[in-house]
Amino acid sequence: MTITVFSAYPFERPYLTTAAQGHHTFHFLDAALTLETAAQAAGSTAVAIFVNDDASAPVLEKLRALGVRYLLVRAAGHDNVDLPAAHRLGLRVANVPHYSPFAIAEHTLALMLALNRHLRQADAQVRRADFRLDNLVGFDLHGKTVGIIGCGTIGGTLAGLLHGFGCRLLGYDIQPDAELTRRYGLEYVSLNELCAQADVITLHAPLTPVTRHLMNAAQLARTKRGVMLINTGRGALLDTEAALKVLESGQLGYLGLDVYEHEKGLFFNDHSRQPLQDALLVRLLAHPNVLITGHQGFLTHDALTNIATTSIESLDCWLAGQPTPNELVPPPPMAIPA
Repeated sequence: MTITVFSAYPFERPYLTTAAQGHHTFHFLDAALTLETAAQAAGSTAVAIFVNDDASAPVLEKLRALGVRYLLVRAAGHDNVDLPAAHRLGLRVANVPHYSPFAIAEHTLALMLALNRHLRQADAQVRRADFRLDNLVGFDLHGKTVGIIGCGTIGGTLAGLLHGFGCRLLGYDIQPDAELTRRYGLEYVSLNELCAQADVITLHAPLTPVTRHLMNAAQLARTKRGVMLINTGRGALLDTEAALKVLESGQLGYLGLDVYEHEKGLFFNDHSRQPLQDALLVRLLAHPNVLITGHQGFLTHDALTNIATTSIESLDCWLAGQPTPNELVPPPPMAIPA
């Protein structure tokens, strides 16, 4: 069958082609999926989208009218898909929930270490032949308390890495996993308690209406002064305006982001030939204790292989009339604990 791939970046196209083994034809598009670009899926039975594509109800209705029957999300997060609308329209949807938790967890750890040891500043100084150390003092990660918000596959994988560093682990999740406590000594606490105790806080929760701005001004005010905050989950888990204010006050000591709540239309593209238009991002980047990467946490050979392979396997299962564990259905309403 023909699969239209929106937001098809050069780094992933060979992986999809290899995974298909000649059984499917790809229509690769640079453009993101929007109401205006949806018409380019005409003639395709399936559409593959990425994290910043628009799969809202109006877009899904247009895809359905064009004959699209299957939607592949080339990521674990799927907050950009209106699942109730897809279900109502008879569109099947599948994601890639476990492409490589190690890729994200290791990138999270890389941000922690780079910020702590001031690697941005150290590299810039050495390139100027400035070998002074006065402004590069960090801290031992060993023995520090790390709070993991969202202890699913990625958060749990990170817990294992941090356990190896000798960290004390706190967790916050709507579904506590006793195995993480048994293996790594992770202690589940309330969000307020986690914020008050942690030296480092890292975000790995899914983005839902309930978790949007989970880390807001009130929670940031509860943190230890000088705390490190890392977000490799979803940009809007963090109220970025509030984070900037506590960063400027010194309450927030370090900020590492691989996701950004206003990244749509910005990340994954080259904007270097013009001044950066996002004033909030410009202010964040001006801080030496801020490190931002452009949503590259997933970008490993292993993860890209698994994303492509799992996507094609889900599609093949559907064509064969077989179930796939990766198919998404609308979730029941769920509250998050205090």
